[in-house]
Amino acid sequence: MTTVTIRPWQKEDQSLLAEYFNNILIWNNMRDYIPHPYTEEHAEKFINAQAGIDPAQNFAILADGEICGGIGILLKDDIYRMNVELAYWVAEPFWGKGIATEAVKLMTDYTFETFAINRIVAEVFEYNRPSMRVLEKNGYYLQTVSRKGVLKNEYLIDNYIWVKQKFF
Repeated sequence: MTTVTIRPWQKEDQSLLAEYFNNILIWNNMRDYIPHPYTEEHAEKFINAQAGIDPAQNFAILADGEICGGIGILLKDDIYRMNVELAYWVAEPFWGKGIATEAVKLMTDYTFETFAINRIVAEVFEYNRPSMRVLEKNGYYLQTVSRKGVLKNEYLIDNYIWVKQKFF
């Protein structure tokens, strides 16, 4: 069985982050503000920006000690301050091994324990059924589907919004 852990990004992770995150199949499930191609310079800038954030909000995912993806949250503000948005990815060579499911469990627990929030929200594009299954296995529920609410790669697609709440 694979042991999955998460830890803050480190400078020495830069090359692997750039290599794995540069995959178009990963980018097709991300927001457009994430550059593609994703270079070592992008990875360096991202990792440097994370260094001063305490408590940490973005982590490398490790499988048996080897970096295989990333997971993080985005804190919301104003009237949404009791919410965070969750995002994650696993490098293609590690797909189908249950790594994302365990990483989401770890990040969900960490987020509820560390931050004064009530809800974790994850948005998933219509064609990413494996990611929806990861969230479902972790007790997230499908709150709504934003029909044709996302423009990705020149196509209007449905956006599935999954939620896990601490207090109901």
